[in-house]
Amino acid sequence: EYLGKNGQLNEIFKQLGQLPKEERPKAGQLINVIKTTLEDAFSLKSKELQKQLILDQLNQSTEDPTLPSYHPFTGSQHPITTTIQHICALFNQLGFTPTSGPDLESETYNFEYLNIPPHHPARDMHDTFYIDPTTVLRTHTSPVQIRYMLENDPPLKILSPGKVYRCDADTSHSPVFHQIEGLYIGKSISMTHLKGTLTHFLHAFFGESRNIRFRPSYFPFTEPSLEVDIEFTHPTTKDPCWMEVLGAGMVHPNVLKNVDIDPDKFSGFAFGLGVERLAMLKHSIPDIRLFYENDARFLNQFK
Repeated sequence: EYLGKNGQLNEIFKQLGQLPKEERPKAGQLINVIKTTLEDAFSLKSKELQKQLILDQLNQSTEDPTLPSYHPFTGSQHPITTTIQHICALFNQLGFTPTSGPDLESETYNFEYLNIPPHHPARDMHDTFYIDPTTVLRTHTSPVQIRYMLENDPPLKILSPGKVYRCDADTSHSPVFHQIEGLYIGKSISMTHLKGTLTHFLHAFFGESRNIRFRPSYFPFTEPSLEVDIEFTHPTTKDPCWMEVLGAGMVHPNVLKNVDIDPDKFSGFAFGLGVERLAMLKHSIPDIRLFYENDARFLNQFK
C-alpha cells in the first residue's frame, strides 16, 4: 500500500514536479526520510512475524529440539573394493605395480599369445563369451600382462586387477567376477621366489596361523604349474576343509618367445587369484551372489 510500485509514497514522488522549484529539495528530503522510516519499520515487523511463525511451528511439533540428533546414515565401500585394495597394497609392498587393459579382447591376446592356439583343449576350460568369431570378453587378466610385456623390457613386476567373464554361475561362481594376476620377469627367477611371494601374501592376508598347501597343476601358459589351497572352517558344517584360492607357475618359455623376451636370459613367474573367493574365505561368506544383490543388511556389515 505504501512502499509498492503503485503505492502512496511513489505517487507523492511523482507529484514533486508540481511544486515550486525552491520547495522541491526540502520535500524530496522529507519523502526520503519517510521512505527510510517505513522500510525500517517494515523490516522489523517482518522479522518479528517470521520469528513468531517459527515459534508457532515449534510449539505445534512433537519433536524435542533439545534431544541429541540422530546419527546420519553413512555408506561404506563394497567388500569387493576393499578386498582389491587390500590385495594390491600387500603386493605393492613387494614391489608389484598395478596396470590395466581392455575388457574386450581379441583371441590373439586372450589365448594365442598365452600358448593356447586354436582348437587347444584348454580353451574349453574358460567357458568363453564370444562377441564375434575373433573377439571375446576376456576370460582372465593375462592379456594385460601380454600387452605390458610387448611394450616394456624386463625386469617387470606388475599386477593386473580387473573384471573377467566366463559362462558359469552357481553359489561359488559368477559370470562376471574380479581377478588379480601378478607377473615377475627377471634374471634367475625361480619357483622358490614364487612360493616365497605367495606364502608371504597369504599369511599377510589371512594370518600367520593359516595352513597353506601347494599342489601340482596344469596351465598352458606356465610350466611347471601349481595351485594353492587354504585350510578353512566350513561355514555350515564347521568341519576343517581346503579350498583352492589361486593358480600359479613359472612363465612358459613359449609365452616369453611370443612377446620377444629371450627365455635363455630371462625367467619369471605368474599367478592369478579370484577376489570374490578370497573375500568369501576371509569373511566366511557362503554364497558369491550376496556380493551382487545390493542387500543393505549384507553390505552394512562391512562398514
